[in-house]
Amino acid sequence: MHGISEGTAMAGSKARRTTATEGRLPAFGGVLALAMIAALAGGCDRGAQGGEAAKAGADSTRASASAAQKQADEPLDYTPPGIQTLKDDELGRSIRRGLALVTHTKDSLPEYAPGNINCSNCHLDGGLRRDAAALIGVAARFPKYMDRTGAVIRLEDRVNYCFTRSLAGRRIPVGSTEMRDIVAYLTFISRGVPVGSHVRGEGMPKMPALTGDTARGRAVFASTCTMCHGAQGQGMPPGIPAVWGAGSYAVGASMAREERAASFIRHFMPYNQPGSLTDQQAFDVAAYINGMPRPESPGKENDWPHGGAPADVPYATRGHAAHRPPARLTPRDTAGATVPAPAPATRRTGAR
Repeated sequence: MHGISEGTAMAGSKARRTTATEGRLPAFGGVLALAMIAALAGGCDRGAQGGEAAKAGADSTRASASAAQKQADEPLDYTPPGIQTLKDDELGRSIRRGLALVTHTKDSLPEYAPGNINCSNCHLDGGLRRDAAALIGVAARFPKYMDRTGAVIRLEDRVNYCFTRSLAGRRIPVGSTEMRDIVAYLTFISRGVPVGSHVRGEGMPKMPALTGDTARGRAVFASTCTMCHGAQGQGMPPGIPAVWGAGSYAVGASMAREERAASFIRHFMPYNQPGSLTDQQAFDVAAYINGMPRPESPGKENDWPHGGAPADVPYATRGHAAHRPPARLTPRDTAGATVPAPAPATRRTGAR
């Protein structure tokens, strides 16, 4: 009995231990499963949070890039260095000569500017006055695409467009001392402007869409403008330009467009009372003077080769009919009167 009882007790004890162990296993497994679920859930939460953070970071990057682009597109409030800061060295002397050529173009370069007009008659104060076809910062914007030419042009080409059209003269040799000096001056008044940037006051303000009346313009011109420009628009050399006739700007000049001329007149004329005319009076005067005879622009029919000429261009181009052309165009010697469009580089036979 004792043996049996002892064996039975041992078996019972073993059975109790087994039962106890089996009872604990499910509990441990449940804890483990819960822990795994919690870990997975936490991982999902962290993944979601990470995704949201990444999206927020991407949005922030895009916003920063957009803000940076907007800031880059905003014109700079730029003031060029003063001519008095120049050293008395070769570069300083070249820049000073360039300013002299811009200011006294007719007297300094009669072979290339034979009319009665200087660069500074449009680019006031040597190109420094804001909104008066200002030249500040101009060197930073070249080379550039010019839609009128339909090609990318150099700064030297743009200078020569002024000579052949706005001055109704001849182009300056690109490698000449005169061109070097003019470009040196334009580069000096662009010093510090990032490449491709625009500055406040460049060009001229855009005008509202109005139509000038030549009869009213004649009356305003007679009462307000003849004191300086003369009854025949001939001007008073060397300082006051001709506004029509053989000594004035050619039909291919920007000033021959009614809206562009109206902007200049509205904001800067008459010289002793700038801004005293209304928008409509400015358009009236522009229509009157631009309808008078002026020099021809050889090759003007090739302007805007891809179309898209502004509505007030006074001569026919591709897809554009002449807008109120001048009464008569004065013939010009065509030698040097145009700026050749850039040509493609010659490819050697078999070159790749």
